[in-house]
Amino acid sequence: MSNASSTGGTRGTGGTRGTGGTGGTGGTSRTSSPRSTSRTSNTRSTSSTRSPELQGFRGLAALSTVVFHVWQQYYVYDAQGAHPPVDNPYLGALISLEVIDLFFVMSAYLLTLSYARAAIDGDDRTRPGRDFLFRRATRILPLYFLAVLLVWSLRNPSLPGDWRDLLGHLTFTHVFDQKRIFYTLGPTWSLSLEIAFYLTLVAVGPLAIRTCRRLRTRRARVLLCAAGCAALYLAPLTWIAVAHHALGIPHTNWPVYFGPQARLGGFAAGMLLAVLLVALGERGRIGARRATAMAVTAAAGLYALSYLSEPENAWHTYYHPLAALLWFALLYATLHIHTASRPRWHALLRSGWLTGVGLVSYSLYIWHEPLMLALYDAGALPRSQAAFPAAALMVVAAGALVATVSYWVVEYPGSLLARLRDKKGRSREFYPGVETGVERGPQREPEAALR
Repeated sequence: MSNASSTGGTRGTGGTRGTGGTGGTGGTSRTSSPRSTSRTSNTRSTSSTRSPELQGFRGLAALSTVVFHVWQQYYVYDAQGAHPPVDNPYLGALISLEVIDLFFVMSAYLLTLSYARAAIDGDDRTRPGRDFLFRRATRILPLYFLAVLLVWSLRNPSLPGDWRDLLGHLTFTHVFDQKRIFYTLGPTWSLSLEIAFYLTLVAVGPLAIRTCRRLRTRRARVLLCAAGCAALYLAPLTWIAVAHHALGIPHTNWPVYFGPQARLGGFAAGMLLAVLLVALGERGRIGARRATAMAVTAAAGLYALSYLSEPENAWHTYYHPLAALLWFALLYATLHIHTASRPRWHALLRSGWLTGVGLVSYSLYIWHEPLMLALYDAGALPRSQAAFPAAALMVVAAGALVATVSYWVVEYPGSLLARLRDKKGRSREFYPGVETGVERGPQREPEAALR
């Protein structure tokens, strides 16, 4: 049984797993279009950006990612081929079930909401492109740059070292390097796609808003936005088909199949989810039974996709476009429900321990692989394949501890840099009214303040 991913790199599990945990909302207030209607408030409540269920999904996917990379680490390769830690194809399919597309769909959904509201209902609270990118940078870069510089320095003790690897990671271009894509921090190839999506969103989002302002009906605006998302989904699907069938490029050509030109479909699915939920507003909410049936069907489809995937077969070739659609369905069943009758499985997603893991999921994503390799090389992890369960538990526990410290010491303080800009994207004035070198007399307080 083969997973849809393969290992790569010389010092890392590589793989195709990665967590997002970097999605967020986009908007500050701008002047709303006269077309804004009462649907806007309904849309906002429907398309909540503070869903604890999404945080729970982040936690589950982060834990899945860690276990998967430990699974990869305990593979044994010999003349007869690759041997997994546990020779059970059903278990292998479960552990190897890819979650990277879930993070792409969630990230795109959250970040596209403000653009969808602005384009469809005229409720323009989107941020200027430069401010949007600045806020994303404060969310991602401090921890990422620290980890890259630290891990690269430890693995390249003498200069110049593999400077191409360092340059590629610092510029997020390592995803285009066949040799180094999984070096230093193996799973961070997915961050290169996040950056590409951010640039795509700030380009097409404002364009969609301006175009929709010329359309008279809400239906036309919804159809335009949906068509744009469909085009962004079909483009990488076409790329994959041409690369595999027409050009015969093998799946181990990482830049061809891991680059944004092949993986944008997951983000497009998330954008379409945002458009759909904004378009529906309060309409079409589903009950607990229907949500559960839809979620179970989507989860079964994801498992079947993992189980059936073999190198170069159709399930493997189109794994990620298909997975993106299944994650789309699962998230729809999670978000667009009657809040008064939530399914029981929502309780798991909303549980404190799981949302806690979701909170630190980005730090866990960054540190778990170098931590695992350091423990393995130091002999702290058992070497026997039979000890895989114990090794997985040890890495999860150590990773969660390191991730928690990392979040509060590096990630969260770094994200506070976003406060350097105000709600209009301008440099924030922390001491309004104070002018250096100018002595000012006592100021009379406004009457409203005195009241």
